[in-house]
Amino acid sequence: MVFILSMIIVILLTIIGFQFYSRRKMNKHLTKMLDMLSDIIDKETAEKVLMQTDQITIKLFLIQINRLLDYNQKVIADYAKMKESLRKMMSNMSHDLKTPLTVILGYVEKLKMDQSMSEGERDEVTIRLHQKTASVIALLNQFFDLVKLESGDYAIPLGRLCINEVCRKNVLDFYDLLQSKNLHVEINIPEQNIYILGNEEALNRVLNNLISNAIRYGSDGGVFGLTVREDEDFMAIDIWDKGKGISEIHQERVFERLYTLNDARNPEFQGSGLGLSITKRLTEAMKGSIHLSSKPYKKTVFTCMFNRMTY
Repeated sequence: MVFILSMIIVILLTIIGFQFYSRRKMNKHLTKMLDMLSDIIDKETAEKVLMQTDQITIKLFLIQINRLLDYNQKVIADYAKMKESLRKMMSNMSHDLKTPLTVILGYVEKLKMDQSMSEGERDEVTIRLHQKTASVIALLNQFFDLVKLESGDYAIPLGRLCINEVCRKNVLDFYDLLQSKNLHVEINIPEQNIYILGNEEALNRVLNNLISNAIRYGSDGGVFGLTVREDEDFMAIDIWDKGKGISEIHQERVFERLYTLNDARNPEFQGSGLGLSITKRLTEAMKGSIHLSSKPYKKTVFTCMFNRMTY
């Protein structure tokens, strides 16, 4: 009986000793992790909490801590990116508004001060004043449309939409401009109607932006093209040109809000950086996606992909 009690006491003491050792080891690990976390936070580094341990609980804890640190770094990077985007937005909007407003002010002062102008000259200045004012209003509308799209306040009702006719109509709208640029036009639209779940006004705006961009920035290639492709589940609209194109480093960023065209394609031109952002969001609102591929003076293609309707 005494032997059994002695064995029980030994076993209990062993268990208590093991628990004490494990708890002390865990406390040591936790203290080290706390010190490492404090150091990472104080120094604002992107390091991870790394240590060797055979305790499963500590290993799982380390994994979750490092996941949290990764998420924190992403939040910091996104914040910095948004801050830079807002700074650039203010710079771009200031530039894009200041220039035409200065011109408008000049026209107004000329109409007010120059009493010697003939009726014909006054009419010409008035027409230019109207054009500049309209361009400012269009820019502001574009900016507010993007704000509404990003906030979800821009209602886009979807319905059965025939792609063929919308594409033909948009190309015809640019016929005079294509002719004035002496561009060779290659249009490939199937005779058989293709339908998507979309919105005609939104798709018109998407195509208008892409076609006008292709003409404005790709006309030096001498060719403009629009191709409609399909398979069993998807259909695609390719808007392409053979101009200077977009360098690979910029291709992932051209759809970012306020990433300006002078950064992305041609330093000769400057834009608000809103057109392609609006195009992307309108395409996504129709459950589609937009992609870019570009090889300078070979082919630059903006592709809109949509789910095809078969009924």
